[in-house]
Amino acid sequence: MSNYFVHESSYVDEPCTIGNSTKVWHFSHIMKDSVIGDNCIIGQNVNIASGVHIGNNVKIQNNVAVYTGTIVEDDVFLGPSCVLTNIYNPRSQINRHSLYEKTLIRRGATIGANATIVCGITIGRYAFIAAGAVVAKDVPDYAFMLGVPARQKGWMSRHGIRLSTPNKEGIMVCPESGLRYRESPTGVVRCIDLDEESALPPILNVGKVYYKDLRSLKRE
Repeated sequence: MSNYFVHESSYVDEPCTIGNSTKVWHFSHIMKDSVIGDNCIIGQNVNIASGVHIGNNVKIQNNVAVYTGTIVEDDVFLGPSCVLTNIYNPRSQINRHSLYEKTLIRRGATIGANATIVCGITIGRYAFIAAGAVVAKDVPDYAFMLGVPARQKGWMSRHGIRLSTPNKEGIMVCPESGLRYRESPTGVVRCIDLDEESALPPILNVGKVYYKDLRSLKRE
């Protein structure tokens, strides 16, 4: 007996791998030779193409196609109707199946609703791509990307909250969790209170400090 759920309206081609506690909802298609990890949510009308690798605890919202050449690491969020590509220069008359580009979406990243990710790039760990953004180049870890074309507008915490301005010691604090972050001289941001591989600790009273005002995440 399988340890995952597939809605009766969806198709799962064999062979493929679907992890424990994963749920595949209405009208979706999981193609052969794809790999989906544990505890994932595959929303309505989602296509997972052949050869795609998806990690654990990934949430893919409605109307998303994940094409061959894409690697999605653990804890990634793909928002509704976001677009992933795998060929730079597609033509209907020319078969370029052997030229699929690799797109890597690293652990904890968020791709917002209707955002477009041009193929052949890496979205860094815990990066946050705003809704509707168009990303055509590599994105650093923890970067907040906004607009068309997408430009960096600051840094985001692992909790998806825009980080504060650095203090005199160069430390940025997540307003929700209190976790501290620092940017290195080479432009790499890391949390100084939590190892990159560690799970997030539980937070009490989520929202009372920060979510009363979300305007800071809207377009600038």
